Amino acid sequence: MIAISEEVRRAIEGGTAVALETSVVAQGLPPPHNLDAARRCARAIRDAGAVPAAVAVIGGRIVVGATDAELQRLADPALGAAKAGVRDLAALCAAGRDAGTTVSATCAVAARAGIRVFATGGIGGVHRRGAPTEPLDVSSDLLELSRRQVCVVCAGPKVILDLPATVEALEALGVPVLGFGSSELPAFFTDSSGIRLEHRFDDVASVARALRIHWDELGHGSGVLVCVPPPAPLSRAEVERAISAATGEAARRKLAGKELTPFLLARLAEASGGRTVQSNLELLENNARVAGDVAVALGALR
Repeated sequence: MIAISEEVRRAIEGGTAVALETSVVAQGLPPPHNLDAARRCARAIRDAGAVPAAVAVIGGRIVVGATDAELQRLADPALGAAKAGVRDLAALCAAGRDAGTTVSATCAVAARAGIRVFATGGIGGVHRRGAPTEPLDVSSDLLELSRRQVCVVCAGPKVILDLPATVEALEALGVPVLGFGSSELPAFFTDSSGIRLEHRFDDVASVARALRIHWDELGHGSGVLVCVPPPAPLSRAEVERAISAATGEAARRKLAGKELTPFLLARLAEASGGRTVQSNLELLENNARVAGDVAVALGALR
């Protein structure tokens, strides 16, 4: 059911494969930015000496190392690719669907394939609640991070989330959060969250050693989150104002689940005059570059 390209298979054997999610292609960014993001990420990983392994569901088959033609298929809004979280994979495969994979699904597939490094934009987490009576909305990304031996390189949790609650959940689940070049948790479009990180690293060799100790010497089964500040951060105050307005609108529309995150990010893009889209492209590429470097350094420790 999982088809791994020959190039990616060889990279897995050498420890230099880097997984990439594809929900950013299918749902996360509008055309032509979605394909541009995928290509820029792949190029950044290759420039680092590693091999990109885009994970997707194509015609009911899970693909690790999706081709450019398959990414184009996901990127076409007219073809209606689904959004696959980890719980959706079996159903979508059985139905013969196409789907872009989220962080949770990509983590699960990467671990199954033997890939230990994964690059994405921002992870999901605990959503903000407008009132205490609202049901708790927690992304499956957190659970998958707690049970898959995968290093997820990202720009932190998405800024639309309840960041303190997300960090507390990661701590409770035993997921280490490492700052790369930062002592403060970045939050996707902004490098400022007000949350101090306990662990900071400034070189990939140290990150690789921490991963090796966490998994191979201590035997922990959880993933590790490596948080990289965005290269073109937006003002935290500006972002918070836009989120407040967007969250209120989402509540009035009674949006929840898979509908909520794309809606909020689209409203942020409108409020910023498209600057969040550009920031997203740049942080995706930057994260991919760091992930490629981490994979090469980790592979050298084998």
